[in-house]
Amino acid sequence: MIRLRYFASLRETLGRGDEQLELPEEVNDVSSLTRWLQSRGEIWDSALSDSRLHVAINQEVVKPDTPVSDGDEVAWFPPVTGG
Repeated sequence: MIRLRYFASLRETLGRGDEQLELPEEVNDVSSLTRWLQSRGEIWDSALSDSRLHVAINQEVVKPDTPVSDGDEVAWFPPVTGG
């Protein structure tokens, strides 16, 4: 089981801030997890296709080829802007 978290505008768009899921057998890294979530429908595909999104595993920002394991917390968040 993994915990997924969605922050800021993603949380609003997807209508949820977090969820827990069993990892499908074909999901083994951030990229394949993102593609699997995008297959949920148009809103998911659109929300997670933004190349500016950051992904963190266990509170550490990672790259798309980073492995995902049972027990991980995976979070997506848009880039932070400041003034």
